[in-house]
Amino acid sequence: MDIIIANGSSEPIYGQIARQIKGAIMAGELAEGDPLPSIRALANDLRISVITTKRAYAELEEAGFIDTVQGKGSFVAGGNLELLREERLRQVEAHLARAVAEATAAGIGSADLHAMLNLLLEED
Repeated sequence: MDIIIANGSSEPIYGQIARQIKGAIMAGELAEGDPLPSIRALANDLRISVITTKRAYAELEEAGFIDTVQGKGSFVAGGNLELLREERLRQVEAHLARAVAEATAAGIGSADLHAMLNLLLEED
């Protein structure tokens, strides 16, 4: 698992880490039970503070994406298929909301927007 930190980003580093790990879980790159690097190892690899890495892991654990076992480490949480589905639905809704805003700004009506979406769905 490669995590890339963008120092020029307005997103905090812990958020970048959490987002990328969550993305890997949602994409199936990390499966249920897969171990994550230790907080200290990830901090060393990324050359960041252990506190920053710990905050990213805490955020992921609070959201139900990972489980941490004292003395053993952090692992991809099991039984979170519904959680992953909800997260994906939220992402799709956000993309569609941006598309609707763009269409509105461009003067594209709902009928044309529906036609575009139907065309895109047919291509898959």
